[in-house]
Amino acid sequence: MTAVLAGRAARVTDGGRGIGAAIARRLVRHGAGVAVTYVRAPELAAGVVGEIEAAGGRGPAIAADPDAADPAAVDRTAAELRRFNILVNNAGIAPYGRLEEVSLAELDLTLAIHVRAAFVAAARHLGRGGRVITIGSSLAERVPYPGWTLYAMSKSALTGLTRGLARDLKPRGITANVVQPGSTDTEMNPAGSPDAEFERGFTALGRYGRAEETAAMVAHLAGPGGDCVTGAAIAVDGGYAA
Repeated sequence: MTAVLAGRAARVTDGGRGIGAAIARRLVRHGAGVAVTYVRAPELAAGVVGEIEAAGGRGPAIAADPDAADPAAVDRTAAELRRFNILVNNAGIAPYGRLEEVSLAELDLTLAIHVRAAFVAAARHLGRGGRVITIGSSLAERVPYPGWTLYAMSKSALTGLTRGLARDLKPRGITANVVQPGSTDTEMNPAGSPDAEFERGFTALGRYGRAEETAAMVAHLAGPGGDCVTGAAIAVDGGYAA
């Protein structure tokens, strides 16, 4: 691949596994320096960092608070990389359950991880020409079965956040976009799970996505191809929301 991101540095939250790890690897292949944050499974984050360093890049693994909205972790990323100009808000959880069973604690945690973290990080350290890329969900556009109200609400908020950021960050030449994957084959939602066939039925392509496909879109937005794209919600969902 061409080194279109050479000289640029990225912070990928929850970059040690799944979609986050695929994004980190893809950005490195395009020449970027990448720092990954993690909350759990430090050995997975260390493995991704090892791959980054083996490819000639620099990629510290940085522990973050469970709600991923840790300003200190953002500051440490900037210190480790000297600066960063690509922010990928990827950390997420998948709360599922009957509406009347959702606790206020679960509500607060979900909003903290999905929304507050992205809000807090977007205003820190990014310089002129930066990129804010947030990983949303196809459930922000279509919720065809019950039990996902909290998750869908939190991911829908990212669309409004992204559109606002596109305006507020314009003076600094920073773009903001949200990428919305559908069912993606990761350890959180494996394509071989008992519910996988049910989920495939909602897609136009009839299959799960691959983490690398979401990563390719993120890399496109992070590079020259994303220069004129901002305030957009881009689906990588196999036609789930079609």
